[in-house]
Amino acid sequence: MIVTRFAPSPTGYLHLGHAFAAWTAARAGERFLLRIEDLDQGRAREDFVAAIFEDLMWLGLSWDEPVLRQSRRFEAYRAALEQLSHFTYPCFCTRKEIADEIARAAEAPQGPDGPLYPGTCRHLSGDERQSRMARGESYAVRLDAAKAAETVGPLTLIEHGEAHAVQPLLFGDAVLARKDMPASYHLAVVVDDAFQGVSLVTRGADLKPAAHVQRLLQALLGYPAPAYAHHRLILDKAGRKFSKRDSAVTLRELRAGGMTPAGIDAML
Repeated sequence: MIVTRFAPSPTGYLHLGHAFAAWTAARAGERFLLRIEDLDQGRAREDFVAAIFEDLMWLGLSWDEPVLRQSRRFEAYRAALEQLSHFTYPCFCTRKEIADEIARAAEAPQGPDGPLYPGTCRHLSGDERQSRMARGESYAVRLDAAKAAETVGPLTLIEHGEAHAVQPLLFGDAVLARKDMPASYHLAVVVDDAFQGVSLVTRGADLKPAAHVQRLLQALLGYPAPAYAHHRLILDKAGRKFSKRDSAVTLRELRAGGMTPAGIDAML
């Protein structure tokens, strides 16, 4: 049985791109799950959660219960971090310190999101780490990507039915837990996909690079690897990805203007 999921963040109203993503996921599997990715408690809002349910039902979609809420899964993420402790280290750097270190480098390695973290805190001694933590300094938790990659060896991921070699260092030492929350996107999505039994991850092509670091985490945690099917993005006339800030293309605005789900389907 193919199990898919749609996992929006409740930080705004759903738009045309979300409709395409939700329909793609629902039509690709026998079981369709809904996950609310509300890790960012500073931006997530309950009225947006309610609007997600309303918009998806208007599109004619139904999903298996229960709906998973990431904000109620913090203990699961902490347990996964503990399991990964041999491959992680605390990072005390501020964004400015990281930016300054990158600026001083002659050639900073580049990742999908820009310059990679230079590994400053990876080189701290165990005593210094313990001392700074004992002083109450805030820190993020980073993956030692090189150590992890050496441990698991070569990996592959399945994209649209074809095997591809994983690039475990693509994101460098990715953040697995931010200073203000117990998990990053990469860690939470891996833990939740495994917990929900997701076997096919459908999502936008902008997240295709993320599959590499997530496949590495799956191997480290001993999770089964889902297949991937990254789909095209829905763009505006200027070639830009739709944003939640653009109210003109939200599903609620289109519905208020007389658009029907069939009309949206035909448009997409």
